[in-house]
Amino acid sequence: MALSVVARRDGDVFQARLFWLHAARLLDDEGNIVRVGFESGLKGFDDIWVEYDPARAPQDPRGNPLMVERMQCKWHATPGTFTHEDLTRPEYINATSTSLLQRALGAYRADTTDGLASRLVLVTNHFASEQDPLFPLLRMKALNLDVDVLFSGKTAKSATGKVRKAWRDHLGIDDDELRALCLRMGFNSSRDSLDTLRTALDDACRVNGLVRPAANASTTIYDGNIFEWVGQRRMVFDRKDFKEKCAQEGLLAAKPRDVPKVFGVKAFEHPLDRLENRCVDVLNLVREFDERAIRDTAAWRDRLLPSLTGFLLRVPAPDGRIRLALETHATLAFAAGAILDTKSGRLVELEQRTPVLKIWSQDDQPLAADTPGWVFDEEDVDASASGTACAISVTRDTTGAVKQYLQESQVKVRRLLIAKPACGPSAQAVSSGAHANALAEALAEKLKQDREASPAARRERVHLFISAPNAFTFYLGRQAPMMKPLTLYEYDFHNQVDGSYRPSLSYPEVAPSGATIN
Repeated sequence: MALSVVARRDGDVFQARLFWLHAARLLDDEGNIVRVGFESGLKGFDDIWVEYDPARAPQDPRGNPLMVERMQCKWHATPGTFTHEDLTRPEYINATSTSLLQRALGAYRADTTDGLASRLVLVTNHFASEQDPLFPLLRMKALNLDVDVLFSGKTAKSATGKVRKAWRDHLGIDDDELRALCLRMGFNSSRDSLDTLRTALDDACRVNGLVRPAANASTTIYDGNIFEWVGQRRMVFDRKDFKEKCAQEGLLAAKPRDVPKVFGVKAFEHPLDRLENRCVDVLNLVREFDERAIRDTAAWRDRLLPSLTGFLLRVPAPDGRIRLALETHATLAFAAGAILDTKSGRLVELEQRTPVLKIWSQDDQPLAADTPGWVFDEEDVDASASGTACAISVTRDTTGAVKQYLQESQVKVRRLLIAKPACGPSAQAVSSGAHANALAEALAEKLKQDREASPAARRERVHLFISAPNAFTFYLGRQAPMMKPLTLYEYDFHNQVDGSYRPSLSYPEVAPSGATIN
């Protein structure tokens, strides 16, 4: 009995903290959230809903403006999975007669009637079962269903046909309406713990002028007060209502002065922390990717790099500092650094998930004498070839995968340079922005010295295979002029293509017109 009480309480805390993460941003006069609701609105997807300013609405996975996001929260005390059939069973959401899908259909129809482009999201700490046909249909980088694949199976006996038939029969609708509904559904599965949400809540309170949760307390005031407000029938808030209610409850605090504006770039979504909800402006590149795999390899140079360049060069830096949130591939993090290089006159602060969100900059803390540096190893590959493959193993060891790629690909290099931090590869190998910057500078200097030591190698291409935090990769990109010519590679983590590396951007690269891109 005690465990069930704790599980129910944790579920309430999960919902409450998610609400406050969104609602706190109503105190940001420049934010794009205009209303937030809790346990109110359309029946079924009423745990939390967020309404956006039409002029600054975030984009859905297909690049269309999103006006309302409705969330059904489902917390579980233990790890687990769900299937496509669970979504047709009322008991999965502790209901007696209406399933999650039926609730989603009702909300979709109501929003469509009102002319609202909405997103209907299951927010949970469970994941789709890998044995279920739903699993390959979920796109975790955009947190949506791959509707094109879902409707690709022509017969009811195909894997996708079984999902369609089960859902269509359960809802009593045709394929056209089912497809329209599926385009609006989201699946925000997250491994973030309640403690991680508490840390995120603390930061949201600090930035937006709310009293911060007591660091030494078992719970926070925000875990329960919203349920008291429900009892008072106060569940929907615009900016004015929310500020007045927080003032009445003694929750308002002084905002820190000169809070930096954050500018975001994303190639995938975080399940609980949408960049648009806390960034002044966001460059959304999600639609260019299928999971981590780029849809068109030419897009790295033809579309993504020009878009990234234009976006970053527009970011104002009144005091010489800018703050970026990069939810991107390593290639884009490197490219961002190359755009804002050491001659740009900007000192860049970066949001880094480690896994708790921290702010890293090249001057964030002094480096201790025992801060880990690099350990380099070198192997000859092909004496008749030109070029250096550099396996950069900060987060995980890339050596084996790089060697296999070099054996199986058409890329021929003279040598393989293996770079690992002295403490060994791990998620904690880099301790700060200053450490990341120092490692980047040291690696670029190593490659420069190696070239200078051998006249034949002075213009040979460097091939970079990087497993590292984006902050390190950004700072390495700032050193691009020292390392050119170079080529970047992306690893196929989810085995979508071939489970290996593929080239992405090169500096310099010959354009189709024959001009050299520097």
